[in-house]
Amino acid sequence: MEYLQGKLNGQIAANRERNDYYDGNHRLAFAQEKFYEAFGGVFQSRWAENFCALIVDAVAERLRIEGFRMTDDPAADRDAWDIWQRSYMDDDSDSAHVDALIASKSHVLVWADSDGKPVIQPQSANEMYVLTDPSNRRKRLAAYKEYRDDWGTLHSRLWLPGRRFYKAIREEGAKSWAEPVEGPNAFDVVPVVPLLNRPRLSGKPISELDRVIPVQDAINKVVIDALVASEFAAFPQRWVTGMELDEDENGNPVAPFRVALDRMFHSEDPQTAFGQFQAADLSNYVRLAESLTQALASISRIPLHYFLVNSGQPPSGESIKSAEAGLVAKARQRQRSFGESWEEVMRLCFAVMGDPRRDAYRAEVIWSDPEYKSESEHIDALTKLRTLGVPDRQLQEDAGYSPGQIARFDKLMAEQVERARVQALVVGLPPAADRLNGSAGADEREPGEEMPEAA
Repeated sequence: MEYLQGKLNGQIAANRERNDYYDGNHRLAFAQEKFYEAFGGVFQSRWAENFCALIVDAVAERLRIEGFRMTDDPAADRDAWDIWQRSYMDDDSDSAHVDALIASKSHVLVWADSDGKPVIQPQSANEMYVLTDPSNRRKRLAAYKEYRDDWGTLHSRLWLPGRRFYKAIREEGAKSWAEPVEGPNAFDVVPVVPLLNRPRLSGKPISELDRVIPVQDAINKVVIDALVASEFAAFPQRWVTGMELDEDENGNPVAPFRVALDRMFHSEDPQTAFGQFQAADLSNYVRLAESLTQALASISRIPLHYFLVNSGQPPSGESIKSAEAGLVAKARQRQRSFGESWEEVMRLCFAVMGDPRRDAYRAEVIWSDPEYKSESEHIDALTKLRTLGVPDRQLQEDAGYSPGQIARFDKLMAEQVERARVQALVVGLPPAADRLNGSAGADEREPGEEMPEAA
């Protein structure tokens, strides 16, 4: 526990700057003293043009899970979705993705509730550390969690392979932990699955903000300089010569004019001359900020129109697809990486239940399409796929419907067919299927006999 606590503290320190930049608490150590003199009370020395949150959220909003394909049996898919919904994962999965994009990783704990049912609990990298085998990055040797409650008590949890689980507490002000207590654990493996952002075969996963923060600092510097210039140099300064200045009782010169929009300079001395310095041109700052923003878009693969550059005019039509191609490819890569982890999470859930589907290694995560399309364009494409023999259920999934909605479609369709059958019997017609086949009613009429009036 002490060893992993040190690892966790190092992980928290590494994530502190990333979390601050996502929240908009940027360092402004490069700001001029005049900035604090002029705007310190307005911006409280923490103002920043925050693009870090935009870069993370643009990817996270395209990572929405719609369901699971566990086996060839649709019942397994429904059971997996029931577990997902019971754990409030429609919302919590988004939080897990955002944390992984910011801190390069987040974690998912699978545990059992008091009724023995599986529960999925996403965990922040600021509270949990997972130790992996150096020879096999997918083999977990231990997981450690630490959190503090409202009374100041520090709680720690340790998961080890072989159904071992320990917990300990340290009261506020205490110098050491209390003796760890062993608790029940139904897993032979460590039941904590990491969500890694941009994992590598060697080295650590990478945060979305690691390469963004330096450019973000440069943008902040340029905008701060522009604010200082707007305060001290953008206002046209006037000058006057040939005028004798009055002095106060201490011999200090008194300003002869109070500048305002509704005031004019005048002097009775014919030797007096007036003039004006040219105001500072702030367009240079604007061009430099736009250039840095374009570099930020290139590094992060976020479309330029997300940053409202070039007067904020977004592209239209096919140009949007071209502009968002990098973002869509980036979202698909995250879906593959996170999807492997979510599949393992669901297998651990079935392991809690003692269900043989804990070995469903063919499982897949159903993600929503990260590429935004118009509704008419999307449905037209699905209609064309139907002519190729794609089953209706697959087309419904591709249309974005969840497994719960598709199951409800089957029920509603059965009810619709039954209502049509009953209505046909009431008006004296055979069921619709029989009419289409021509197998009922047709041979019972004589040649030239009219259809019943009810028809």
